[in-house]
Amino acid sequence: MAKTIVVKQVGSPIRRPQDQRATLIGLGLNKMHKTRELEDTPAVRGMISKISHMVEIIEEKG
Repeated sequence: MAKTIVVKQVGSPIRRPQDQRATLIGLGLNKMHKTRELEDTPAVRGMISKISHMVEIIEEKG
């Protein structure tokens, strides 16, 4: 089984640049306090670091 991480959106994309909004949508987050379980890959980690002020890593599995 691959490693996974659970990510929660804690910040609003209002008044943020378009690329940050697109990154949130790319991760599957579009509403406040929504959580997603994502595969732990370098691409996903890069997306999370780009919008680290709007998301929170809840737990790492695997």
